Amino acid sequence: MINIEAKEIWFVTGSQHLYGDETLNQVAADSKAIVNGLNDSKHLPLKIVWKDTVKTADEITDICQEANSNKKCIGIVAWMHTFSPAKMWIKGLSLLKKPLCHLHTQFNAEIPWGKIDMDYMNLHQSAHGDREFGFMMSRMRKKRKVIVGHWKTDRVQQKLGIWSRVVLGWDELQHLKVARIGDNMRNVAVTEGDKVAAEMKFGMAVNGYDSSEVVAHIDKISKEKVNDLLKKYDADYNLSEELKEGGLQRESLVDAAKIELGLRSFLDEGGFKAFTDTFENLGKLKQLPGIAVQRLMADGYGFGAEGDWKTAALLRAMKVMAVGLEEGTSFMEDYTYHFTPQKSYVLGSHMLEICPSIADDKPTCEVHPLGIGGKEDPVRLVFNAPKGDALNASLIDMGNRFRLIVNEVEAVAPEADLPNLPVARVLWDAKPNLEVAATSWILAGGAHHTVYTQALTTEFLEDFADIAGIELLVIDEKTSIREFKDKINANEAYYHMFQHGM
Repeated sequence: MINIEAKEIWFVTGSQHLYGDETLNQVAADSKAIVNGLNDSKHLPLKIVWKDTVKTADEITDICQEANSNKKCIGIVAWMHTFSPAKMWIKGLSLLKKPLCHLHTQFNAEIPWGKIDMDYMNLHQSAHGDREFGFMMSRMRKKRKVIVGHWKTDRVQQKLGIWSRVVLGWDELQHLKVARIGDNMRNVAVTEGDKVAAEMKFGMAVNGYDSSEVVAHIDKISKEKVNDLLKKYDADYNLSEELKEGGLQRESLVDAAKIELGLRSFLDEGGFKAFTDTFENLGKLKQLPGIAVQRLMADGYGFGAEGDWKTAALLRAMKVMAVGLEEGTSFMEDYTYHFTPQKSYVLGSHMLEICPSIADDKPTCEVHPLGIGGKEDPVRLVFNAPKGDALNASLIDMGNRFRLIVNEVEAVAPEADLPNLPVARVLWDAKPNLEVAATSWILAGGAHHTVYTQALTTEFLEDFADIAGIELLVIDEKTSIREFKDKINANEAYYHMFQHGM
């Protein structure tokens, strides 16, 4: 479902002919050694590919154009080993469409105090070579990731690994197809948005489909495939007595299995990696997809309820960023509060669709009345989420721009069992506290739907916002309402000027 083996990042080293062949040969050897070292790192999720040292404006332009057209290349890491006069970079940088990371490092970590001479100084010039390169990117208003430190350290490799994962997510959006099965939930505002603007900004294509197209796939599902999936349900989850073979509600599980298989078939045939549905447009579907959506999310699909295509796309991108990491990422909704004089918490959940990648234990599989939608009682997985640091992210359409809002939270254990709440859920402490966090979120226009993750940190989404060129608002331990208001007001002025080319 998430295949990153065909993706790579190019490592481009800048220099010039002034230093002569001996120095340039050493530059090439050193940059190759760095690439080999990075490829041996446990922190990088994909291959770094060494490229010839660029020494002229034409060579720089050629490598940037080649990167743009190469489907394997999803980003460039640039490093100025010596001094690369930055006017040479103007045309190449102006053409470059792939994400760019500026690695400000040097080959040797320490100064050889007793041996250092001018030959050493001429070779190891990153301290000012990268500043020349940095000036030109700032002069051109070029968004990029800047990482400073020695390339062998865990900290630098971790930061480069984060950026690499974000670039994977960004690349995914460039060719993502999102299927809206049914329309937006009627009269709901925040789940709407400009799909044309989204395709222009992120690359993703969002189109609508009728539930009958899914039903057509369901009707073709064989009994053998259904039985095989039922066996998997039996093995992977703790089935309620009613859903076990011979149970009173076993047929509901059979219908749920058919929906999952038909939905998978529909998505696979159309090349969709993200989708939405809504209980107002179920057509001939017997029940609102519950366990089907949960399991599809666990396999890496993006999902948004009630037609929320922006959250579906963001979830898919974040799933790709988190590939190989142990912690989970899920569709989420702020559902209800726990207000006490000592501490206030948020109970996050949804009607059905929370991804079991965030389950703290083997989920139970149950069927319960839904109360809306007018369909049969749907099957769902029920579980709690583990404790630990997490965040909620919301992508919204502000009319003249897209805004990404992030709230850092800490998941905590529920204060008591929840025997009568038949949905997956997570309880969290919003930073800096619920009053400030909720006030800031509402002032920012944050949606009630989010992507909840314990796999990714704010740095991932900061890098993502830079690559996408969208607004980012972060609510964390340091947030104050007054400063947050000032930030919103300043951003309004900034994006107004940016939009009108001022």
